[in-house]
Amino acid sequence: MDHFAALRALRTIVEAGSFSAAAERQGTTHSAMSRQLRQLEEHLQVRLLDRNSRRLSLTEAGREYYGEAVGLLDRLDAADDRARAGQAQPSGRLRISVPQVVASQELPHWLPAFLARYPQVSLDLSADDQLVDIVGGGFDLALRIAPSLPDSQLVARELARCPRILVAAPAYLARHGLPRQVADLQQHALLGFSPTAASAPWHLHGPRAATATIDAGQRLRVDATPALYAAVLAGMGISLFTALTVQEDLRAGRLVRVLPAWHGGQRCYFALYPHARALAPKVRALIDHLATHYAAWRSG
Repeated sequence: MDHFAALRALRTIVEAGSFSAAAERQGTTHSAMSRQLRQLEEHLQVRLLDRNSRRLSLTEAGREYYGEAVGLLDRLDAADDRARAGQAQPSGRLRISVPQVVASQELPHWLPAFLARYPQVSLDLSADDQLVDIVGGGFDLALRIAPSLPDSQLVARELARCPRILVAAPAYLARHGLPRQVADLQQHALLGFSPTAASAPWHLHGPRAATATIDAGQRLRVDATPALYAAVLAGMGISLFTALTVQEDLRAGRLVRVLPAWHGGQRCYFALYPHARALAPKVRALIDHLATHYAAWRSG
């Protein structure tokens, strides 16, 4: 007896409702389907189906066994799909959504290498700080930066976790001085980000579990992170960014970290994608590429 063939026969018979309909679905004969079920019952030494002239019904033992069999077959199908996907060459158009700051500041660090590695993949990239409908918008993947994510029907893979830090341009600090303690921030131009018209105070965390809430954005508040980044680089004031966003600027001396003992909370980078029994090779390739890229931050 081919055990998996017998399990598939049982599933098809139950789903189709009759031996004849099941045989038609599998492209075989009524007698072949009946024989597979009989062999399975003989192997188990238990009756799985009650048969009469009008309908088929699972026995009590059959219902329990059928549920286990369906779960096993689904897992086997998923494993087959993953193996096939792993061998397929990533290709086709990939539609992704990323925050504006990733598009403007971080994309150069991972996108060119991805496109060079997978020349048969092309990208449609949408940069938006508003939450988009990933499924309704036809996106294959979205990159999100957030403290956490609400429960949803999407799959979320955490790529990195890093603090938001205070930074300013050397020119600004040369004119206005370097804050020495958190209270000094009130004497500085604090550039705020808010996607709405409402103010968004900074909730800072410091040594020995100290906290401080600071009003920001009195001189300038923007709803687009690239504009905020440009303003900070231009020496207009101090602002908060994820450490990943500004790490190259800190190394190059274009920005300076302010109050290194304080931070504005942790932010996580997530890859979000719709549930799928098997990811398309192009999607899996990008997720793996991002995971490798951001692993450098994790290990650092």
